Amino acid sequence: MALNIVSWNLNGIRAAVRKGFLDSLGKISPDILCIQETKAQDDQVKEALNELEGFHIYSNSAIKKGYSGTAILSKEEPLGVNYGIGVEDHDNEGRVIAAEYADFYLVSVYVPNSSSGLKRLPYRTEWDKDFLNYLKNLEEHKPVVVCGDFNVAHQPIDIARPKSNYNKTAGYTQQEIDGMTTFLESGFTDTFRHFNPEEVAYSWWSYRANAREKNIGWRLDYFLVSDSLVSNVEETGIHPDYFESDHCPVSIKLNV
Repeated sequence: MALNIVSWNLNGIRAAVRKGFLDSLGKISPDILCIQETKAQDDQVKEALNELEGFHIYSNSAIKKGYSGTAILSKEEPLGVNYGIGVEDHDNEGRVIAAEYADFYLVSVYVPNSSSGLKRLPYRTEWDKDFLNYLKNLEEHKPVVVCGDFNVAHQPIDIARPKSNYNKTAGYTQQEIDGMTTFLESGFTDTFRHFNPEEVAYSWWSYRANAREKNIGWRLDYFLVSDSLVSNVEETGIHPDYFESDHCPVSIKLNV
């Protein structure tokens, strides 16, 4: 059976619903949807999705209202759900939620942005180390699928204007690039780039200067899988024709 797993940074679940998210969900037809940036408390997530049928809904909200937040919507009830990575400094922002299934763990993540002026880059660097440690601990039990907004363009092909952004803009510093490289050298595969080594495709565009119309974008949203699962991935996709957010959905089909 091939599961259609979709990841989407909604940049506010309530705003996305007002823009037609529930209709788009019907078209995308995920078996499991991982959401980042709900920008809502757990009760507000449930309220925003109260017309949605057929999904078990799990969310992890930030303490700060209207900020960050992740969720998993699953047609099949998971064996269990974990919230956060067990590090207090990270877990108050609701950036990680994980569901356990029979054959794998599925993790939805919203990786911290290094912020304007790279003020949060040192924190982001520590986050990458702690989050990788969390994933490897999960992987001791069963393979891992981790998806979401990793807030990094890993290679020049993943960003429309690499030269002007390199080491100047959050999401394209060498420290962040090295962080993603470490994930990939630690037993995880970037599924889209694995199957599409030369394809230019972006998942985020600034709202400024008609960036989306001009396709001046970044690939910030990823599906990484344990290397042992790569042969189970049947399809990967980036879907730019959905406009409820400044990010578009990305997906894999996983044969389990």
